[in-house]
Amino acid sequence: MKNNRQTAGDNEGSFDKTDLAILRVLLLDSRKTLQEIGNEVGLSPTSCWTRIKKLEASGVIKRYTIDVDPAKLGYHDSVIVQVTLESHTDETLYDFGRVLATIPEIQEAYLVSGDYDYYIRIAVRDTRDYERLLREKLYKIPGIRHSKSHFVLRVLKESSVPVI
Repeated sequence: MKNNRQTAGDNEGSFDKTDLAILRVLLLDSRKTLQEIGNEVGLSPTSCWTRIKKLEASGVIKRYTIDVDPAKLGYHDSVIVQVTLESHTDETLYDFGRVLATIPEIQEAYLVSGDYDYYIRIAVRDTRDYERLLREKLYKIPGIRHSKSHFVLRVLKESSVPVI
């Protein structure tokens, strides 16, 4: 008998095409009922529930959330900020990351390789709001050597979902 399980990553878990189909359905609308999901993937609601619970237990499904449009809340601009730190000690990197996590306007922050240490995406109302955020929050973080800002003109693609 042929095994139709596909391994995702380095033994992080094995998922078959039905598991991946369930994930696709949930990614588009996590409020669907087990009956609706089952109809789309060809399983009973009970089988869907069992598979979803396994996906949750394995950490593949981390949480259920909503997708909010920042512009509808008054945050019309996004800024990508590249940051270089003075030092790269474990303590400096930890402290910088800890402070970033306390600033609500920061939507994403990545420690990266290359010429800069961090790429940070910030939601702001306008340029004055960004200037205020720089003065009152970002530039008060100790250890920043250099930063470079880029206002996002248009989002061409946005997804938090890997290819499934």
